[in-house]
Amino acid sequence: MMTQTSNKNPEQILVVEDDASHRELVVEELKDAGLDVFAVGDAEAARAHLESGHISLVLSDLRLPGNDGQDLLIQSRRLPMPPSFIMLTAFGTIAQAVEALKQGADDFLTKPVDLDHLVISVRRALRTRRLQAEVARYRELLEADDFHGLIGSSPAMQALYENVRRLARASGPVLVTGESGTGKELVARAIHAESNRAGGPFVAINCAGIPGELMESELFGHAAGAFSGAQQARRGLFAEAHGGTLLLDEIGEMPMAMQAKLLRLLQDGRVRPVGSNQEKEANVRVVAATNRDLGPMIAENCFREDLFYRLETFRLHVPPLRERGDDIERLAARFLARFGAAMDRPVEGITPEAMRALRSYSFPGNVRELTNLIERAVTFCRGTEIQLADLPERLDAARTESGAGAAATQLWSEEDTHMPTLQEIEDRYIRWVLERLDGNKRQAAKVLGIGRRTLYRRLGDGPQDDEADMDAQASQRT
Repeated sequence: MMTQTSNKNPEQILVVEDDASHRELVVEELKDAGLDVFAVGDAEAARAHLESGHISLVLSDLRLPGNDGQDLLIQSRRLPMPPSFIMLTAFGTIAQAVEALKQGADDFLTKPVDLDHLVISVRRALRTRRLQAEVARYRELLEADDFHGLIGSSPAMQALYENVRRLARASGPVLVTGESGTGKELVARAIHAESNRAGGPFVAINCAGIPGELMESELFGHAAGAFSGAQQARRGLFAEAHGGTLLLDEIGEMPMAMQAKLLRLLQDGRVRPVGSNQEKEANVRVVAATNRDLGPMIAENCFREDLFYRLETFRLHVPPLRERGDDIERLAARFLARFGAAMDRPVEGITPEAMRALRSYSFPGNVRELTNLIERAVTFCRGTEIQLADLPERLDAARTESGAGAAATQLWSEEDTHMPTLQEIEDRYIRWVLERLDGNKRQAAKVLGIGRRTLYRRLGDGPQDDEADMDAQASQRT
């Protein structure tokens, strides 16, 4: 006989016990604790469930018909993601307990088992398995290959990588667009690394950080005596990048006069230093980057249209972080490891609640903002995991607002043609609380302020009337 709860909790527990009365007792207690339980009477039936890969914990008697729990434990350790394992026996010895723990059991309990202790042991074993799975997942994220410093495996990033590989083989200028903080410089470096110029220099300049009157000298260099204070000749950045790649970041901030000179350089491939009558070859691939929409700037005569069309011979757009899905987790894991090591802090992970807040946040500052958030969280984290409290309040506010809105919509929307009764609102709220608590009925009953049997009755799980009356009497006494 096999029993199963209707609980939606994804952590399934398999009870293997040939004593029917003890099996039903254990199953009932675990069901009352809000856990999802299967029960079988022998090791052969248990093996089929183990092979399905859906079992999170096995609670097995040591002595079983046809086989014993020790063999079942050994078989479970061979699975790709072994379940937690708790051994039960009425004839336990210290030697048996030590052997079971050596083979990978999480606990060894003797019969008659204390039911409260059993629930505690089960929850502890499940928590340990969750932590192990979380560590394995973070290790996988950390060990995943990046693309020349770019981290992410979302479809948007995979498409970006492919486009970088393709245009890296060309020689014309590239225009990289994207919001601030998306990693446009990393994209420029990836283009350089994938090209046949990878052995040459990569030089980057922020056009917004150089006064307009000095930009020509900075880019093209100058001859001695070209202007006041120019006592010696100086090579410009184009000369520094000869044979390689030059990144002109924030190209939209370049003065119009300098744009005309840049256009001429892109057309004939030669540069003339300030104050010199001689031109020099500029064997440089130009990558320009901007977080601004150059179209309106062209309409306002703030950016040259001919330069724009020359630059966008090849154009790449870097997607914002909010469009990259699971990349948030991958990036957070990398930054967590980086700052944890740099600060010598034993922070090993991020709680599910904190990760949900990160995933629901829009990240207007993109990857740069996420980097700063994780650095701050590692700095203020007091434990081994980043909690929601370690993140800025704006993330918690966004998640709370989103959750509250979803709850209100689920309980009752003004667009509903049917106005629900109070009973229907209560039923919807109970279901909503259960979903928020991953189906844990015991915790849900505490949140709702009612007894577990009353909760079962409201859910239609077959409570007894006298038990419901006891709940009501207990409520009256308090």
